[in-house]
Amino acid sequence: MSGFILASGSASRRQILEAAGVPFRVVTPDVDESAEKVRLAARGAAAREVAMTLARLKAGAVACRHLENFVLGCDQVLVCDGRLLDKVANVAAARQVLTALRGREHELLTACVLMRGEEILWQTLASARLWMRMFSDAFLDRYVVDEGEHILSAVGCYHVEGRGVQLFAKIEGDHFAIRGLPLLPLLDALRREGVIPE
Repeated sequence: MSGFILASGSASRRQILEAAGVPFRVVTPDVDESAEKVRLAARGAAAREVAMTLARLKAGAVACRHLENFVLGCDQVLVCDGRLLDKVANVAAARQVLTALRGREHELLTACVLMRGEEILWQTLASARLWMRMFSDAFLDRYVVDEGEHILSAVGCYHVEGRGVQLFAKIEGDHFAIRGLPLLPLLDALRREGVIPE
């Protein structure tokens, strides 16, 4: 029986699909993202290629084991001054990332790939630009304490759907894409493939 699988452990992506009323189940892909990023960096891959490659790998890793299902793989990368930032492992490192982004512009690239078996049915890459304001050290300390390890799940150590929006002076781009899932183009693709009703 065919169905729709989200090949992602992201809580934000799950929440977006649930709120939109899209039936799905989660199967987390077994992909070594760190090793793949090292390989891509070694050959000078641009940020867009990194995001699309990882999204394809995640979708493919699950689609090959669930051949009758539609599988969505996603990846998001953050670029600041031409440098890719990764998720961090602890709150102290998160504070360093936020200090580095403070008062500066960065770009979020969100890639999505929809597969069935080995076939890529749809893919997209959404871009958003975000400007962090010059918040005080006291604000940053309070934010990090209040948010705690919750911020470690996001590449920029913030969630714009919550308290993280207070970090910003300006945001340009699709709100859903910033949260990790460009929803409206995805819904179009799912309707076209018959996953959800027209």
